[in-house]
Amino acid sequence: MQKLILFIAVVFISTVIFSQNKPAYKLYNANGSKVSYKKMVKAMSKADIVMFGEFHDNPIVHWLQLETTQDLNGLRKLILGAEMFEADNQSQLSQYITNEIDQKELDTLARLWQNYKTDYKPLVDFAKTNKIKFIATNIPRSYASMVYKGGFESLDSLSVEEKSWIAPLPIKYDPNLPGYVKMKAMMGGHGGDNLPKAQAIKDATMAYFILKNREMNSLFLHYNGSYHSDNYEGINWYLKQENPTLKIITVSIAEQNKILKLEEESKFKADFIIVVPSTMTKTY
Repeated sequence: MQKLILFIAVVFISTVIFSQNKPAYKLYNANGSKVSYKKMVKAMSKADIVMFGEFHDNPIVHWLQLETTQDLNGLRKLILGAEMFEADNQSQLSQYITNEIDQKELDTLARLWQNYKTDYKPLVDFAKTNKIKFIATNIPRSYASMVYKGGFESLDSLSVEEKSWIAPLPIKYDPNLPGYVKMKAMMGGHGGDNLPKAQAIKDATMAYFILKNREMNSLFLHYNGSYHSDNYEGINWYLKQENPTLKIITVSIAEQNKILKLEEESKFKADFIIVVPSTMTKTY
C-alpha cells in the first residue's frame, strides 16, 4: 500500500512539474519517434543535399536553421541555397557575400523578402563571415506568374539570358503527384491546371540550381518552404529525376496544439519533423 501511495505521489509530482514546462519544439523522425537534435545533425552531415523546410513566419524553425548551419559547418564543407533568393539576383547576393557591396546596396539591388532582416540575414551573414557560397535557387517570381497565367509555353518567349534563370525547357511535369493534386484541390479548382504548374516550375528551378552548384565532397544545405519538399516530392522529385542515387535528407515543420506526440497527418512527410506549438509567435 505504501508503495502504491509513493508511486501515485511520484506520478502526481512529475505531472505537475511537466505541466509547468513549456518546450518550444519537439523533434521527431518520419515514423513519429522522438529524436535528438544531435541525431538529426549527424544524419544531415552524411547527406549530399539537405532540404530544410520551413513555415516562413515561424521563428523556431529559423532559429534551428541557423543553429544547424553553424553546427554542420564544423563537420562538412557547406554550400548554402535558398528559395528566398531568385536566380537573377545571384550576382548581387554573391557580391554581398564577398564584401563587394554592403547591406544597403543589397537592399536596393535585390528583391528581399519582408522578413529578410529577422529570418534570412543571419544565414547570409554566416555565409559571408565563413566564406561559404550562397546560391539563389528560385525562379524570378514574375516568370512563375507567367506560368500561372499562361502555362509552361509562356516561358518560350523569354530571352536567352532570362532562360538562364530557370530550369532548362521543357521541364518534366507529373500533374498526378499528390502534392500538386492537393494544391489544386485546396484552391477549389481556382487557377486550373496552371496553379500546380507554377509550383512545379519553382520546384524544377530550385532543383536545377542545386544540382548545378553542388560540389563533390560538399553538403548542399537548402532552405525552402516545407511544401516544396514535403512527402519527398517537389524539389526532391526533380532532384531524383536527374540523379536517383543522391542521398537527400528532408526536414519539415508542423504546428500542433500539443507537441508531445506527432500527429498522424505529419508522419512520413519528411525525415525529420519539427513540431512547434500552434500558439508560437510569428515573425510577420
